[in-house]
Amino acid sequence: MSALRSGDTVWRTARADRAAFLIDTEAYFTAVFDAFHKARRSILLLGWGFDPRTRLFPDGYDGPDDPDEVGRILVDLACARPDLDVRLLIWKSALPISATQEFFPHKARKFFKDTPVKFVLDDHVPFGACHHQKVLVIDDRLAFCGGGDIAVDRWDTAGHRDDDPRRIMPKQECHAPRHEVMMMVDGPAAAALGDLARERWRRATGETVAPPPDAGGDPWPDHVPPHLREVEVGIARTEPDWKSYPLVNEIQKLTLAGIAEATDTIYLENQYFTSPLVCEALAARLAEPNGPEVVMISTGVAPSWFDRLTMDRTRGTMIWRLRAADVFGRFKAFYPRTQGGEVIIVHSKVSVFDDRLARVGSANLNNRSGGFDTECELAVECHDEAHRLTISAFRDRLVGHFMGVTGDAVAKARAEFGGLCPAIDALNREGRLAPIEPPMMTGVGEFIAAYHIGDPVDTADSWRLARRRERLMREARQVADDRSLTPPGER
Repeated sequence: MSALRSGDTVWRTARADRAAFLIDTEAYFTAVFDAFHKARRSILLLGWGFDPRTRLFPDGYDGPDDPDEVGRILVDLACARPDLDVRLLIWKSALPISATQEFFPHKARKFFKDTPVKFVLDDHVPFGACHHQKVLVIDDRLAFCGGGDIAVDRWDTAGHRDDDPRRIMPKQECHAPRHEVMMMVDGPAAAALGDLARERWRRATGETVAPPPDAGGDPWPDHVPPHLREVEVGIARTEPDWKSYPLVNEIQKLTLAGIAEATDTIYLENQYFTSPLVCEALAARLAEPNGPEVVMISTGVAPSWFDRLTMDRTRGTMIWRLRAADVFGRFKAFYPRTQGGEVIIVHSKVSVFDDRLARVGSANLNNRSGGFDTECELAVECHDEAHRLTISAFRDRLVGHFMGVTGDAVAKARAEFGGLCPAIDALNREGRLAPIEPPMMTGVGEFIAAYHIGDPVDTADSWRLARRRERLMREARQVADDRSLTPPGER
């Protein structure tokens, strides 16, 4: 049975003639630059954040008129090509969050004023929620989806070098090393993401935008080889139950389905891990004598004080739960460091189940990504041998690049030592993947973790802590009970 079920675990499936995984923002920004210049009719961007000063090829600072600043590129293209419709729909973030980004994207309204670029801040979400989808669609022929926003503190290479001067921001400060992953697709899958983006534009602005007229051309970046060809792509969403719109929790359903159906390896990269439902589903698999390995990679310590106060403490209780369930020694939780020991911010949202199902999107493994914020992700489920080798190579490359080794080295170690966990143990000689240790908990920390402060499940409990706690405990028990009642031969 396929994990990608339209109307259940995914919104819809659509064919992609080509698909590629873009590991880290250098790869994403370079592909975006090429795609922008190949656009003929439409550029449509959805994002959590956006800064027009973002340089797509940062190599130092050349002044306020750097030609690779994304805002300048978009304005120049829109002015030079009257038939090119450029629209940016970015979350209207709360002021405390915007303050951490120098009040962008709010300031971007002034940047695009009196230009052909249509820039809108999206506040069409429940109070306390955010518009978190990260989607870029070019001419309905090419689309990107994943965890990355176009902002000044995002760029990094897969090498995550110490003190890389190219991680420079407009005020000459360098930001921390950062890991992101995006997925790029073309064909009907790209057109489907165009439908999703236009519907989001309609909800936020009331304006209905027609699909762009077909002007031919191929916006696929010439320098990016496709990793997959002729593959079905699932598009999964999260949308809150708000006003006249019902709850959509396809991403959460697909996560639980992937965990339930995995046989060998569950690989998770994520910024957060605070969902009791996901935790209990993983714990149930770890308790099985012949269940899959579970490897999780996240940030050691969250960069913001609020996330350290809320997400890190709750993640600590999840890690303890999985360690207690790991009676057969198949669970590892790591955070990556540079060669010099600096913590790498893991902002990616990736999951790979065996060598069959790979997902790249915007959703975190927390409560709010399952029913409170808006999210979008792409999933590919592969059954033929060539495609499965590609999925395996994608996961191995991700794991390897954190340790400074190739994906081939990871694949060889997996074969030699009998799994991903022992392969990491063998290759992690410099300790660049360090174990995540739960923080010490005070009474305040225990209260935050127990009631999931800052991490509502949906609009029904966004301001009702007791309801949230009771509901999460009930649903987590249900996940565990459902798993225990499934006969081993049917898993």
